[in-house]
Amino acid sequence: MVPTVASAVDLVVQLSLSADGVPPVDEVVAVPGRVEAGVIESEQVFIRRGGALVRAAGRPPHDERFAQIGVDVADVLAERAG
Repeated sequence: MVPTVASAVDLVVQLSLSADGVPPVDEVVAVPGRVEAGVIESEQVFIRRGGALVRAAGRPPHDERFAQIGVDVADVLAERAG
């Protein structure tokens, strides 16, 4: 079952509880689909540092899935050549 879940999920968004009722995003994690010893590998795409959500080194897998719904992953992640 673990490999099936790993291959079906692309991103996980972790939210916090806040006093004002607006849950801030704490972390966005990519799930590349690899499983090692029963543990699903993940990579941080965005992480909260000093009150701001900043870009981390990870990248979502399966660009084609995002392209099907009109999302350019490189544009969202500001990965532009030049």
